[in-house]
Amino acid sequence: MARQLLQHCLSCNGWTLAAECCGQQTRAAAPIKWSPEDAKAPYRRRLENVEDPAWVETLPKLGERTEEE
Repeated sequence: MARQLLQHCLSCNGWTLAAECCGQQTRAAAPIKWSPEDAKAPYRRRLENVEDPAWVETLPKLGERTEEE
């Protein structure tokens, strides 16, 4: 289930509530709203345990770069 209900179909340029349209995945119509004054942020950080040093290891890593790139 999408985090936002309204979806946009890129092939027919239509709007839908379905996860698929015209045989392909739809995209969220707009980004989810976020505010720096988010009152629930401390609760989410506690829920995801971001204070734990092991949490950093779960984040995706960038690929290795060489000097040739």
